[in-house]
Amino acid sequence: MRKNIKLTAAAAATAALALGLGACGTDSDPASKKESGANADTSKALVVAASPTPHADILNYVKKNLADQAGLKLEVKEFTDYVLPNTATENGQVDANFFQHRPYLDDFNEKNGTHIVPVVDVHLEPLGLYSKKVKALEDIKAGQTVAVPNDTTNEGRALQLLAENGLITLKDGVGTNARLSDITDKKGLKFKELEAATVPRALNDVDAAVINGNYAIEADLKPGQDSLALEKAEGNPYANFLAVKEGDEKDARVRKLVKILNSDEVKKYIEDTYQGSVIPAFGAPATS
Repeated sequence: MRKNIKLTAAAAATAALALGLGACGTDSDPASKKESGANADTSKALVVAASPTPHADILNYVKKNLADQAGLKLEVKEFTDYVLPNTATENGQVDANFFQHRPYLDDFNEKNGTHIVPVVDVHLEPLGLYSKKVKALEDIKAGQTVAVPNDTTNEGRALQLLAENGLITLKDGVGTNARLSDITDKKGLKFKELEAATVPRALNDVDAAVINGNYAIEADLKPGQDSLALEKAEGNPYANFLAVKEGDEKDARVRKLVKILNSDEVKKYIEDTYQGSVIPAFGAPATS
């Protein structure tokens, strides 16, 4: 039975208190500050913030099946937004996080003055276009509405997917930094910008929606089967990784988790569980 704590964006105001960990101090209590990096107390659990699916599922598989034999105590805390995991890592409320890709992290660090760094790639989650109202790409017509994630990196990524499939035309060279203002030909389409986690719930209200892989899975969508269009895995820069606050890379507990997350066992778990909807970002395909 899972005992993880889910925190929503609505709880942000109280997260610092609600998430308070016995091992984590505050600036007003220097004696209780947690040690970090190579000086971290390895007898304590490594606390990792993660999106529920597939990130927390992968970590819980590790916790249940692999952590003990590696001498690692692991605690998983679930977050349902894309902000709190990084702020909690920066503030020392958690030791690491697992939910994001490099373009998002770079943008987050720049905008928030945080110092989060990637440690090891784990998997890819292909972004997909879905609909409950049309059956194929060619059925999407002028006048229809497409929902896209509103955060900087995922919106650009979504617009690239639409452009690659002929639904819109973008300015030359905008790449994954594309915004709605960079669309040179909407081909009659309308767009609705939504927080990434809420996009699946909008499927009944729009004609199509571009949904992040983890949120698609949570909504019982199967990217490999249900999407009208799906990002290609080859050369995809959006590998999701374990991340820590700069300086904590040498924490012995982090190094143990890094080794486990890139193990054959985890690779096989990802391939067997997600059947192509989530793809290992390391090594060759696991064999059965």
